[in-house]
Amino acid sequence: MKVLSVASEVYPLVKTGGLADVAGALPLALKGHGVSVKTLMPGYPAVLSAVKDAERVLSFDSLLGGKAEVLEVEHQGLDLLILHSPTFFDRPGGPYADATGKDHFDNWRRFAALSKAGAMIAQAGLEGWKPDIVHVHDWQAAMLPAYMRYAPEPEVPTLITIHNIAFQGQFGADIFPYLELPPHAFGIDGVEYFGGVGYLKAGLQTSWAISTVSPSYAEEILTPEFGMGLEGLLSLRHSDLHGIVNGIDAHVWDPAADPAVKVNYTASTLKTRAGNKRAVADRFGLTKGEGPLFCVISRLTWQKGMDLLAEAVDDLVHLGGRLAVLGSGDRALENAFHAAAARHPGSVSVLSIYDEPLSHLMQAGSDAIIIPSRFEPCGLTQLYGLRYGCVPVVARTGGLNDTVIDASHAALATKAATGISFGPVTAPNLRRAIRRAVRLYHDPKVWTQLQKQGMKSDVSWEKSAGLYAALYSELLAKKGA
Repeated sequence: MKVLSVASEVYPLVKTGGLADVAGALPLALKGHGVSVKTLMPGYPAVLSAVKDAERVLSFDSLLGGKAEVLEVEHQGLDLLILHSPTFFDRPGGPYADATGKDHFDNWRRFAALSKAGAMIAQAGLEGWKPDIVHVHDWQAAMLPAYMRYAPEPEVPTLITIHNIAFQGQFGADIFPYLELPPHAFGIDGVEYFGGVGYLKAGLQTSWAISTVSPSYAEEILTPEFGMGLEGLLSLRHSDLHGIVNGIDAHVWDPAADPAVKVNYTASTLKTRAGNKRAVADRFGLTKGEGPLFCVISRLTWQKGMDLLAEAVDDLVHLGGRLAVLGSGDRALENAFHAAAARHPGSVSVLSIYDEPLSHLMQAGSDAIIIPSRFEPCGLTQLYGLRYGCVPVVARTGGLNDTVIDASHAALATKAATGISFGPVTAPNLRRAIRRAVRLYHDPKVWTQLQKQGMKSDVSWEKSAGLYAALYSELLAKKGA
């Protein structure tokens, strides 16, 4: 089976969040299920500088007003199609925003171009290759199913995956004439959304099937609380909605072989993690106390519940804990954590940077990772924590709820528990969860059991890749029906 995947970021070439990890790891996992994937992504400067010997396989004299070409290359096991267009992608800043953090003014055109290029590849194919299925990710690629729906050529079955429904790609109606869609596409059953153009809405409306990144989140987004205005459409398409939990690349995230950690270890050599704990404490200047070392590896935002943790920091320290924070985000929240670090020197420390190797070391050396998200489609950091024996302390929502088994009396008695979960998501409940974590930490036998059970969890892509392969087969069967 041949699949065209379309994503705006792919690890290890460019990453701002979990989307990149999924877009980079899932194609590799699908190989074991008889599925070959070519991934179309934008040709950002960092991407073009990282790949070697790319071959041009397609050219566009005008792709939504810009010259473009598609380059094909194999990179670290991934078969990549890179949309090279200086007009759209050769600029400083990140994939979506400039160096000041302001969205690129033409994001609507940049990612419509990515979608249109993908649709044209899907329908016409490349020399010697034509996809059976197209799998698009998030709003940046969500216009592809719409371009295919309104094209004269027969459709190729499409699947859209929602990684975070909060990001929808909503733009004014004034862009519609430039999207090169027929006039009737601007309707409630097309790309129109509350009087404007909704990219994610268009993809949800026109794709053959919809998936999201955990079973719990698939149910949550059918409600007004989590559906972000799209719950009505999703409810109408409930039979086409599938929740498939994300996995992680177990080769990249392997405590026994990870080059980013100080001391490699396995579940049977957990005591050697102490060397990593010292390395984390040294890196963050956490010189006080011998209690549990908690970490945060996250965007510092309201969605991630970081305001709740900022309220709970003093309690954490008074309980004998230490806290290492790696992340940036809302300025007020950054300031709140830096203020906590100033109140508790040697016990709380913050690095407002992006450092992938350091995130590996923190998982390998911290006792627990705190993830108090108000909503979390899947989450990957708790999966890394499980893999590394870094006990997750999580809110009971979305994929966090699907992947972490709470240390209740029953789960501890049966040795099934893998972490600590709490809900509803409030500051008092988070404080209670931290107190539970500290109490369990001081029972070494129980804590070690939590770590070992977490490390036994299957957090790889193997099972989930099989579910995606089965879903692709279902879509092919619909095409043939």
